[in-house]
Amino acid sequence: MNKDILRRIERGLLGLLVAVMASVCMVSCSAILDDEPEACPMGLEIRFVYDYNLERANAFPAQVDCLTVHFYDAEGNYVMTRTETTDVLSDENYRMTVDLPEGDYRIVAYGGAECDKASFRHTKVPSEGSADTDLGMYLRPECLQPGNPEGHLHDHFYGSLRVSVKRAPERPAVTVKMMKNTNHFRFILQHMTGEPLDGLDYDFRIEDDNTLFDHDNMLLENGGVTYTPWACGSIKVGTMDEPDAAAERTVVKEVQIAYADLSTSRLMTVRSPRLTVTHKASGKELISIPLNNYLLALRSEHFSWCGNQEFLDRKSDWQLFFFLDDPQHWNKAFIRIDDWTVRINDITE
Repeated sequence: MNKDILRRIERGLLGLLVAVMASVCMVSCSAILDDEPEACPMGLEIRFVYDYNLERANAFPAQVDCLTVHFYDAEGNYVMTRTETTDVLSDENYRMTVDLPEGDYRIVAYGGAECDKASFRHTKVPSEGSADTDLGMYLRPECLQPGNPEGHLHDHFYGSLRVSVKRAPERPAVTVKMMKNTNHFRFILQHMTGEPLDGLDYDFRIEDDNTLFDHDNMLLENGGVTYTPWACGSIKVGTMDEPDAAAERTVVKEVQIAYADLSTSRLMTVRSPRLTVTHKASGKELISIPLNNYLLALRSEHFSWCGNQEFLDRKSDWQLFFFLDDPQHWNKAFIRIDDWTVRINDITE
């Protein structure tokens, strides 16, 4: 008899526990002040991260100043677009909250495409009836005009993620990883004897075919283009002593180097970009090198954890120093790339 009573009590407690749990779930998915229960929210809380760099640190808040996010269903059909152009992006805690029906989705995000200074545009603006495979980006032709300040490309980022949305008391948190598609170069010319040089006396150019992207951020053939400096000039970096045999004394000479700033779209190992520097007055070609080969020389054992393409993608700011023994000739010279030196035997390959 006592055992039967205990069983009834256990069954009653179990039923009470189930009812309480159901009530908790109902409260979490309903409006507190309403009598009618409200359906659990369906959607996502999205974080955006840019740590695809050599430091492997999240630089999204510091570098991405506008954001465009497209949503596609499991069949690749366009669902909607969300944008953000305010300074909330600079907050490490920023999350984009979206409501979506249950299902599978592909998220495609672009950083830098919605800004006033955007250098890249959609090949086809996503809209109802379009598919994710229709997505693409192209570099605005104005950015390639010689001397145009827009040649200083606005940083452009890409990210993609496939997710599932289900009914739940809270929106699940997901993270979209971004990568940078732009590069910035500073080229320095210095005379080995300290003779003054000016970047305005030289033509700098990078030739490549990398202005058109598909929906997976891969380059499509679009014809070769030439990137030219958006800024160039000279810098006084110090002094050096030079013997004056005629006067039998030492002369202090000011050292002036030449510089040029260029920006390019994504560099890929499947392409063959080339850097060329020409002396304007004489028309002589001083430098002509396969750019990727020299940039990849920077991938020391310290970065052995990433391959060639990953290294080119992760590093986006480059400094190359060229030392000349004559302002119009390239003989017995060498290049310094960041803190690494390479001596040139065949610069025309």
